[in-house]
Amino acid sequence: MPNFFQRPLINVLAIFSIGASVITLSAKANDVRTTIPQTISSSLKRNQIPNESISISVIEIEPSRNGMHVSKNILDWRASEPMNPASTMKLLTTLTSLDVLGPKYRWHTNIYTDGLIRQGTLKGNLYLQGTGDPKLVPEELAKLMKDLQNLGIQKIDGNLFFDRTAYAPSVMAHNTIDGEILRAYNVPPDPLLYAFRALSFQLGKSSTADFIDIRYTPALSQLKINNRMQLVDRPCDNWISNIQFNLNPEGWSPSDQPLSAEFSGSFPSACTSVNYNVVALDANTFLTQGFAAAWEIAGGTWAHQPIGKDGSVPLTARPLLQFEGINLGDDVLDINKHSNNVMARQLLLTLALEKIGKPATTANGEQVIRSWLKQNNLEFPGLVIENGSGLSRNEAIAAGQMNQLLLTARNLPIGEIFYNSLPIAGTDGTMRNRLVTQLRKFLHLKQKPEARIKTGTLVDVRAISGYVISKSGRMYAVTSFINHPNAWRGLEAHDQLLAWLLEDGPDPKQAR
Repeated sequence: MPNFFQRPLINVLAIFSIGASVITLSAKANDVRTTIPQTISSSLKRNQIPNESISISVIEIEPSRNGMHVSKNILDWRASEPMNPASTMKLLTTLTSLDVLGPKYRWHTNIYTDGLIRQGTLKGNLYLQGTGDPKLVPEELAKLMKDLQNLGIQKIDGNLFFDRTAYAPSVMAHNTIDGEILRAYNVPPDPLLYAFRALSFQLGKSSTADFIDIRYTPALSQLKINNRMQLVDRPCDNWISNIQFNLNPEGWSPSDQPLSAEFSGSFPSACTSVNYNVVALDANTFLTQGFAAAWEIAGGTWAHQPIGKDGSVPLTARPLLQFEGINLGDDVLDINKHSNNVMARQLLLTLALEKIGKPATTANGEQVIRSWLKQNNLEFPGLVIENGSGLSRNEAIAAGQMNQLLLTARNLPIGEIFYNSLPIAGTDGTMRNRLVTQLRKFLHLKQKPEARIKTGTLVDVRAISGYVISKSGRMYAVTSFINHPNAWRGLEAHDQLLAWLLEDGPDPKQAR
């Protein structure tokens, strides 16, 4: 792949043609609505959200004669004001990555050893060198174990060392914006991130007896569950408030007693199955225990339980295998559909690693994005990138700028992959339960309208950004940010905006 910074502008004339078309179409002031539609305005007033706390940009995207897409400005309400976009910032990170790296890009985890394989036993240490695979999950680790066994290894007599030199130490620090260090959405980046470093416990009333069944994923070699919970006759709402969880691995080593996850408190009998997700182990312990369990599940054995430690790959070590992870196209699907923060952050760092080199830093990832924006003739004054995921109090972008990204995407070869990665209203991802009633009205239509929308949620922030295909078949790019203490009440206004577009609200003739 050619070096990004030496790559010529992609279809420079076409890009400038797009810009010219946007300017020409948008310059017709009479065509641009500069007031908030009544249903949306009423919702904001009802929920005590000032009009000055919301920004809205709507453009209609249509093909031009040269096959490119151009836009017509439909609605502009404070659309040039930079605002906190929450998780819709992931659109900038994922779109840039798809275009710069390509959807077939794959991460690699490299395995080295300082020992030899004799009679089925690896006598020596294993060194895992990560490059930031954002989805090294149990299913992928199981494939890695098979690859090790295919080398003739049945037993490992050595320890595990983890080489995380791909990232600068600063980006791996566990800093949060809310102090919730045990919450999965706050997991920091890690070149050897395993299963998002989160334990997921499944709790529910047993189908065969009156007791609480607790299971967990991913498998850890020495974790035991101590279940002291009591079953009570209560509805399932607010079940989490009466659960106490304890797992204190500080100073723990494999020579100690097994790790114990203790649950106490009460659990409602009305709950059939709920998930309790927690980040309760340090990165080395979690990866060591996960790797050991995966090896044992695959039928492998240990001469002694491994003790995982940080350590760079020695110059004298030899490569055993290079494990190939998921492709970028699938990664982007997970990031946008389910709004995975750490995957987005690792994607930003991958841009830095691939285009500038190790150790990857957020600043270098930002540099790559800003170079890509410039290459695509996109000037975004006021843009602030902190980590690329939107899990930030500082990140900022304007609604109009976000819509220009959506327009740009339609003119890129990876446009459909990007489009298909967005949550579909009433169907999947973070939009699964949104607009369900509104969409039912169109079931009789042969060509059904749809809304593919990335959502964003923080305290004091609600955001939407994506595409709407209206009942007449028109495509709109829509972005709206609410930054206000009552933003949590703004879901209704955003749904009203999307419903207005589904009904061709901008065009009175089509809306009848």
